[in-house]
Amino acid sequence: MPKTQFQRMMFALITVVITVHAYVFYSLYVVNGSTLMTMTQTSYVLDAIAKLGGVYMFGRYVPIWTVIVVEFCFAYILELIIGSPLSFRLASRVFDIQNTHPVIFETAIICATVGLMCPMMSLIAAIIYYPFYTGFHFATLLANWIKLVCFNFPFAFFTQVFFIQPFVRVVFKFIFVKNEKKMVNEI
Repeated sequence: MPKTQFQRMMFALITVVITVHAYVFYSLYVVNGSTLMTMTQTSYVLDAIAKLGGVYMFGRYVPIWTVIVVEFCFAYILELIIGSPLSFRLASRVFDIQNTHPVIFETAIICATVGLMCPMMSLIAAIIYYPFYTGFHFATLLANWIKLVCFNFPFAFFTQVFFIQPFVRVVFKFIFVKNEKKMVNEI
């Protein structure tokens, strides 16, 4: 779908912007929301976060926007360096791009990307959200990482396959295909 390096970077940017916001919402509300509300004796997750002084990250509480910026930076870099190139190669090893329906091939790329990015981002999350106030232990980090992968993988798979990637592809086609057709008509 993206043809140039710039288009690949823009495709990754659109994907990561949407995905990071979805994961922060998912992590704070779905996975940890009831714990945060119980811990602070509040009725709403945002009230709990405000009462705590932010979201726990790097051993202290930071504003939600900090969480989004930090996760965006990690996700975008990993997507550009590892996720996109390696997922295309993995899908190409299983399917012949010339003889496979584009929807099947794109779905294979999405599945490979989820299979790569989910464990990597879950490891980063396990490190940056590690409860350092209890001291550090490798077994706790490993357990937190496995727990995050188990929570995040189903969410990642279904949102990427059925919602995020179809939406990103529509937006991408609107931006780039429309501009390419316009440039061809002008020539």
